[in-house]
Amino acid sequence: MPSREDMGSWLEGGSGAGPGGSSAERLGLPESGPGSPAPLSRRLVALVLDWLVAMLISYLLADANSWATLGIFALENLLLVSTVGFTLGHRILGLQVRVLGAPAGVLVGFARGAVRTVLLCLVIPAVVWASDGRGLHDRAAGTVIVRR
Repeated sequence: MPSREDMGSWLEGGSGAGPGGSSAERLGLPESGPGSPAPLSRRLVALVLDWLVAMLISYLLADANSWATLGIFALENLLLVSTVGFTLGHRILGLQVRVLGAPAGVLVGFARGAVRTVLLCLVIPAVVWASDGRGLHDRAAGTVIVRR
């Protein structure tokens, strides 16, 4: 759960590094290369790609119904992140969702994937970041998006 201090540093416009060093350091991740935290730009492009795929499928199946698009987007996220650790957009951009603190290769699992997906679909938790650079949906699920 995000602490008051985490939100305070974000709201005050801090660098994200905080007193404990860089965000990657505080998360126990390398600063760069495989396993390092994914940059916001790549995460956003992956999100847009996933939404476009959901819209295409929705158009083909339900004549572009917005609720169908959201449902397809949620289903894609839940199934793919829970089982293989990435969505189509993540895969294309070389990203992966990992359990924070677990060794590489540990699956996110259905419970964490469900928490992450529900909060991602609610939008607000996904656009509020804590001082470590993760959205509240990732913090609640105990996950982090890293470079593959």
